[in-house]
Amino acid sequence: MKGQGASGGRLRRVARRAAYGLAAILAAGVALAVLLLVQVASVPVTRTSAEVTVSKAVLARDGALLRAFQTPDDRWRLPVSLVDVDPLYIRMLLAYEDRRFHAHAGVDPRAVLRAGVQSFLAGRIVSGASTLTMQTARLTMERSTRGLASKWRQIVLALALERDLAKADILALYLLRAPFGGNIEGVRAATLAWFAKEPARLTPAEAALLVALPQAPELRRPDRYPQAARQARDRVLAVMAARGVLSPEQVDAAARAPVPTLRREVPRLAAHAARDAVAARDGDNEIRLTIDADLQARLEQLAQARARRLGPHVSVAMIVADHQSGEIRAHVGSPDLLDEARRGHVDMTRALRSPGSTLKPLIYGLAFEEGIAHPDSLIDDRPATLGGYSPTNFDQSFQGTVRVRDALLASLNVPAVALLDAVGVARFVARLRRSGATPRFSGDQPPGLAVALGGFGLSLADLVSLYAGIANEGAPVRLRIEPGGGGEGAGVLAANKRVLSPTAAWRIGEILSEVPPPAAARGEGVAYKTGTSYGYRDAWAVGYDGRHVIGVWTGRADGTPVPGMTGFDSAAPILFEAFQRVGPERERLSPPPTAELAGRDPVPAPLQHARTRASREAVEGVTSAPEIFYPPDGAVIELGLASASPTGEPLPLVIKARRGRGPFVWMANGAPVANGAHARALTLVPDGPGTSTISVIDADGRSARVTVHLR
Repeated sequence: MKGQGASGGRLRRVARRAAYGLAAILAAGVALAVLLLVQVASVPVTRTSAEVTVSKAVLARDGALLRAFQTPDDRWRLPVSLVDVDPLYIRMLLAYEDRRFHAHAGVDPRAVLRAGVQSFLAGRIVSGASTLTMQTARLTMERSTRGLASKWRQIVLALALERDLAKADILALYLLRAPFGGNIEGVRAATLAWFAKEPARLTPAEAALLVALPQAPELRRPDRYPQAARQARDRVLAVMAARGVLSPEQVDAAARAPVPTLRREVPRLAAHAARDAVAARDGDNEIRLTIDADLQARLEQLAQARARRLGPHVSVAMIVADHQSGEIRAHVGSPDLLDEARRGHVDMTRALRSPGSTLKPLIYGLAFEEGIAHPDSLIDDRPATLGGYSPTNFDQSFQGTVRVRDALLASLNVPAVALLDAVGVARFVARLRRSGATPRFSGDQPPGLAVALGGFGLSLADLVSLYAGIANEGAPVRLRIEPGGGGEGAGVLAANKRVLSPTAAWRIGEILSEVPPPAAARGEGVAYKTGTSYGYRDAWAVGYDGRHVIGVWTGRADGTPVPGMTGFDSAAPILFEAFQRVGPERERLSPPPTAELAGRDPVPAPLQHARTRASREAVEGVTSAPEIFYPPDGAVIELGLASASPTGEPLPLVIKARRGRGPFVWMANGAPVANGAHARALTLVPDGPGTSTISVIDADGRSARVTVHLR
């Protein structure tokens, strides 16, 4: 009896100690829970504070990525939302990492218990108990959670995340921050880097690799450790089969798929336009442009191929725009942003260069609009001096009397300057600015007639804007590269301030559509003009059909001449190939604005000859004073090279004059050498070295003279 009492007492004491221990454990648990709740309550987590710095992304019109920029901490962390990601990947991620994600409050007690039992039985850690919320908390903490204190902070932050954010927001935050090797963070950057695609459509093999990588992103990098990446992927696939997410057939097919071994570059399309857009809207993480990504890629390939043919230092720039809406569909600032030999970082669509002959259509259009000329009027292509300016043609020859349309088709210089003289430089410049262009003139003096041949600075964007206005029946168009960015109506700048009248604009298009295309080019339905700046520094081609206007520039970014490079030979072939890449068929040019223009359009009697200064003088019987234009005043002529004949006799020196009214009297050093002739040239045999003054006097007593130095 005594032994039984002692035994009973020991049992009671053990029971009391167990009860006290359990109570202590419960009390400690309650205390920890209270502490946990207090700490969770003190952690402010909102949608704003949960957001992180992301790469700035520039998107095409359809949302495709054109270009992205690294974050300040040099990460590729692209903005992404749940709707952007293939649902298969989401199902596989939850099935592998956190099957009770939608049931727990940030910490899963079942997972903790399971992990503890497995570890106790195996004597080692078999599986973790971290939920996706806890993993997201760890990613936002950006620190290790190996220590107990760090693990505690992770749990606190996970509960706070669950308190303040919806499950979808937590999952989206994980998709943004999960590491995928190197400086790649987030599922969107990962799919672009490893698969060269957006995450919206993924294969089971791709999705499985994305599930596996964040667990050991550096040890499983496909480009460095493809075997480890494959093994990790296949383990995920096996779990997916066991848990019914994928069928055995899907798993077998996915396991046979290769693992990517190359890290792809993040897209860098429309690099210059994207750079400018980010600089202008620094506060926006995503910027959408009007660029067509597929067309942009095709034209960048074209620019690179053509630049290689033109030379190692030659650059190419292009703009494609819809001249009805003003939207820019493609923008190529250079063949390659990183090509230092071509100075690829320079956006040549904005560089100020001499436009050469590309502005002649505006001059002719103004002449048509002002009643100065008709396309079939006659005009003289002869040596002339207008306002102190004496233009010559590109080939140094003259065609005599030609039709105005033929003068534009052949890009003759003298008729263009004569028409600009009649139109007025001020009106020409005003209309150019009205088109949206911003010409740059040098010096303090007002621009002169040299502007007809490109004697000032203009950009490719300016030229495209001008031709867009001509193509749009003369109504100016505001080019824009962001959807809804400015403009009145459908991109029109001001309906009451036209670039050209509808009739004049149609006449220009009708003439330019007859310009012969380059060899092997399909030229039907394209109205275009080429230009070459002085010294072969710039080659241009600008053209349009019924919908699109395209501008092309080629040259060196540093302004160095490229001998032999002309608009027709260098830029025009690119223009027509660009039209083919826009689409195989051309949109029809605008029909005539009036019924009268649809039929035969006779030349009005007063416009049988264009109403230029020369034609008025011919009608009124008035001429300008004579002028000796060769040799120029002050010329030095080497007799030993230019005047010595094989027989030792001096060769004749030819003196040429223009304007004035015959007959003429020619004099050399004050002595008459010829008179009574109507010819505007003198053949003079020099006596020898020295300075000679040659004079000519016309029938009205007006004279001109030059001094030449013979040696």
